Amino acid sequence: MKNKRPVIVGIFILLGLAILVVTIFTLGGQKKTFVKTFTIHAIFNDVGGLIKGSNIWFSGVKVGTVKSISFVNNSQVEVTMSIEKELQSHIRKNAMAKIGSDGLIGNKIVIIYGGDTTVPQVEKDDFLTMEKGPGTDDMMATLQANNKNLLAITSDFKSISKKIDSGAGLLSTLVNDPALSQKLDSTMEDLKATVANFKTVSANSKNVLSNLQNLTGKLNTPGNSVNDLAADTVLYKNIRTTLQQLQNAAATVSQFTVNLKTTSEKLNQKDNAVGMLLNDPAAGNSVKLTLQNMQTASKKLDEDLEALQHNFLLKGFFRKKAKAEAKAEKMIPAKDTTAN
Repeated sequence: MKNKRPVIVGIFILLGLAILVVTIFTLGGQKKTFVKTFTIHAIFNDVGGLIKGSNIWFSGVKVGTVKSISFVNNSQVEVTMSIEKELQSHIRKNAMAKIGSDGLIGNKIVIIYGGDTTVPQVEKDDFLTMEKGPGTDDMMATLQANNKNLLAITSDFKSISKKIDSGAGLLSTLVNDPALSQKLDSTMEDLKATVANFKTVSANSKNVLSNLQNLTGKLNTPGNSVNDLAADTVLYKNIRTTLQQLQNAAATVSQFTVNLKTTSEKLNQKDNAVGMLLNDPAAGNSVKLTLQNMQTASKKLDEDLEALQHNFLLKGFFRKKAKAEAKAEKMIPAKDTTAN
């Protein structure tokens, strides 16, 4: 037993040393103690409770820790940051730094963000541009203002609900009047029907537009009369000339109509012979009587001429005339036959 005791003690010591080494390497790995680093700086007006050893994040990844915090210019605070060397190529000189927190009320951290790839990478002991982020006091002030606004809104809702319960106002009437509620339901049904009609009209409009598109496509296809009319300049000139001639003819017809109207107006007046005959009954009767007298005189003249033919003094004259006419009629066919 005396010989085994030193061995057991040595084993326990070795186990303790092994646990110590593992713990050191674990904590060192978490704190980036054994990783090559370089330092950069940023000056803040207020670090908001940031402490030495706080984490530094870049694009959501932990890249280092706060190495030291010191005052400059009496009121500003310079924060020295220890950044992993292998991440130096990702941080640019125009990157910015601000104070943030892990969660809403978590530990304070430094957040590095931004940077243009056209700008060179950051060098050792460079200073990053600072952006003032909202601090805890600012957030508390904002929450307090929001609470006041929420209290005011709650008070307004309370007043409105009280008025509704008391039956005052249009909203109360809408809530408590069943007839008005039925009217609103009827109005909603009408609106639904109107929307359905609009949908139907929209569908019909789509069909009309589709048909119009098909029609324009056919009109643009060579081989139809409308396309030929639009493309053939000679035919267009002929049609234009024809239209001009039609226009001139229409102007002539219009002038003829004006003249005809003037003539008809004159015919309706009694200051001319034709108008008097058309519009004066007495003149018409006189002309009619004159025609009747002329017809009677012509009849009497025929009778007198027939009587003269039977008169013994002129009977020989009319007989010679009749023989001469008969002889002339017989000679005319004979001349025609000889000519043939």
